[in-house]
Amino acid sequence: MIHDLMPGTEEQLQKEMTSAYVGIDPTADSLHIGHLVSVMMLKHFQRAGHRPIALIGGATGMIGDPSMKSAERNLLDEATLRHNQEMIKKQLAKFLDFDSDAPNAAKLVNNYDWMKAYTFLDFIRDIGKHITVNYMMAKDSVKKRLSSDSNAGLSFTEFSYQLLQGYDFLFLYQHEGCRLQMGGSDQWGNITTGTELIRRKAGGEAYALVCPLITKADGTKFGKTEHGNVWLDRRYTSPYTFYQFWLNVSDADAAKYIKIFTDLGRETIAALEEEQAKAPHLRPLQKRLAKEITCMVHSPEDVEMAMAASDILFGHSTSESLRKLDEETLLAVFDGVPQFEISKSELSAGIKAIDLFTEKAPVFPSKGELRKLVQNGGISLNKERLDETDQLITPSSLLNDTYILVQRGKKNYYLLIAK
Repeated sequence: MIHDLMPGTEEQLQKEMTSAYVGIDPTADSLHIGHLVSVMMLKHFQRAGHRPIALIGGATGMIGDPSMKSAERNLLDEATLRHNQEMIKKQLAKFLDFDSDAPNAAKLVNNYDWMKAYTFLDFIRDIGKHITVNYMMAKDSVKKRLSSDSNAGLSFTEFSYQLLQGYDFLFLYQHEGCRLQMGGSDQWGNITTGTELIRRKAGGEAYALVCPLITKADGTKFGKTEHGNVWLDRRYTSPYTFYQFWLNVSDADAAKYIKIFTDLGRETIAALEEEQAKAPHLRPLQKRLAKEITCMVHSPEDVEMAMAASDILFGHSTSESLRKLDEETLLAVFDGVPQFEISKSELSAGIKAIDLFTEKAPVFPSKGELRKLVQNGGISLNKERLDETDQLITPSSLLNDTYILVQRGKKNYYLLIAK
């Protein structure tokens, strides 16, 4: 997990309990899996007896960091930032201990709290004079933006970002005894500006530790799907979809991710890698990775539900297991399958399957085709074979009092929604 660290960092960590922070951008009210590497660093850090600080970038989130970005971002108002902060803290509490009275209990801070009353004149007098423009221009994040082909350039607002992040480090050094800042390798320039500011302004020693930027073996961006980011909040990414994301990573990625995104020890991971080499089709690495991380982000119950849902699609599950799925998981599993709306009132008296699936919800183009498929055992209703074309479909056929799942052959699914 370590990409680079400043000389002296290891010695500092071995010497005493050390406070370290990671900055988190509050541009949404949920973290996504791109944030998880630095969160896992804080988790490991706390487990090792050190004190983690999660910094919500309320002030810097109003500006935008030029690192690895080609354009300036949208700015947020204070009410939105505060809401996002509260939601993010709830998510972080699944990884970090904020509430115990241990000396290394985690702390959440927001840089807006110390920046909001800091005037521009005071800032450039107190902080700006300690860091030269030459020093700031030499940073990769600045050089890349200035040399890019886009005409957007680099605004003064964004150029000043590394000074603001540097000041955060100085503030936490002075008020929280924070000696280390951690983050992704794209943050190295900003972090080292902070260590330089601490050295020049406070005559102190501070350190930097960065983790590699997570990539996928095929070169595409980690954590992105065709639906966008994979979020930690179930409102945006259901636990089933979250579980499936990890279950479907490549063998090479699974071997890498299980070391970064779980608490499993080396021996356990080595045994799983051995299993994977012997029987890659059983995907033990992916299954364990998906289980561990879904349990950590959501709950053991959500893992059970996700595994049951996977069996419904890819295994030999029964009608009984289908009926146990909650509505959220059912909709996540069958997201993207053709859907048909039917009237709940029409089901009250019962309606023949052949009429329902050709006239009310045209799952099948003709009654003749439906009859032929039923004769060949090719249609299932809520995971039970449909044996009679005249079978009555009633409200008791509904899953979660709303849905009917029709399956044609092994892989073709249709969802009827009764309203």
